Amino acid sequence: DGNEGQKECAAAALRNLAYNDDNKAAIVAAGGIEVLVSLARDGNEGQKEEAAGALWNLAINDDNKVAIAAAGGVEVLVSLARDG
Repeated sequence: DGNEGQKECAAAALRNLAYNDDNKAAIVAAGGIEVLVSLARDGNEGQKEEAAGALWNLAINDDNKVAIAAAGGVEVLVSLARDG
């Protein structure tokens, strides 16, 4: 429920945290994939960029790839790549 800047900073923090395997698991367990997909779809430019980066880092894990796809992330990321 944060403001626009807080959401962008939170997505950036998750992006950085997702470099670590234990943090990846914690982010997923906390429902982070769904939140990041939503932010990548509906956020402002900075939020979309940070959310997409966090999803990129999470997608290194095969189980997370499936979870990102299940959350609608493939369509969101394709749209982001196509339309910005």
